[in-house]
Amino acid sequence: VQLQASGGGLVQAGGSLRLSCAASGRYFGSYSMGWFRQAPGKEREFVAAIRWSGGTTSYADSVKGRFTIFKDTAKYTVYLQLNSLKPEDTAVYYCAAGLGLIMSTMTFQYKYNYWGQGTLVTVSS
Repeated sequence: VQLQASGGGLVQAGGSLRLSCAASGRYFGSYSMGWFRQAPGKEREFVAAIRWSGGTTSYADSVKGRFTIFKDTAKYTVYLQLNSLKPEDTAVYYCAAGLGLIMSTMTFQYKYNYWGQGTLVTVSS
């Protein structure tokens, strides 16, 4: 199983980025795909998640209304659209895949089976 995250970069506050996570290696129909982030000196935290089947989504309160997670089933790719970026959004963003997650467990890192390598997002003030 491979998860390839991309799309990070340097952006000014208020700007936008779109992160991509390309999945390969198995059938992901029973998986949920999540995005997590780790800021310098902080623990990794949940950002957003989507169920591959059905498209149910979950967001951290800190990103609701600014970030959108969506998927392209044909491309086996999950995206995270980051709008209205703030300096505090600066972090390495990781995508992950978890089998059979339900809404109440989509925020827990230990529930995810596979992880991508991370992509750095830097927001300047």
